[in-house]
Amino acid sequence: MDIQKQIIFLPTNDLQTTTHFYKNLLNMELFIDQGDCVIFKTSENGYIGFCERTVNIVEGKIIVTLIVDDVDHVYELLKVHSGLIISPPAINPKYRIYHFFLTDPNGYLIEFQKFLDEVSW
Repeated sequence: MDIQKQIIFLPTNDLQTTTHFYKNLLNMELFIDQGDCVIFKTSENGYIGFCERTVNIVEGKIIVTLIVDDVDHVYELLKVHSGLIISPPAINPKYRIYHFFLTDPNGYLIEFQKFLDEVSW
């Protein structure tokens, strides 16, 4: 099996607000707009998609982790939207990461993180 790409699809009750958040606030590339579903490119081979569905989203149960080189820089860019930020950047000694969380318009947790130890991908 040779997996070429990866997409995680999540439901949303408000595709327009979700699209605005990921495209304009998180500055992700809108890869495909399928009308009731949108797909954003997160990295060379990674994608996240949202499809408009009438669902009861359980807040805080889904975590989307985005790996970045400079957690503090991302935090500075996003902290003007303080209502979204859950916590400032901090070291998590158990997992040896530096990270912070915010919530998207759907209530999903978005984690920006950097591994403190070198990781071979």
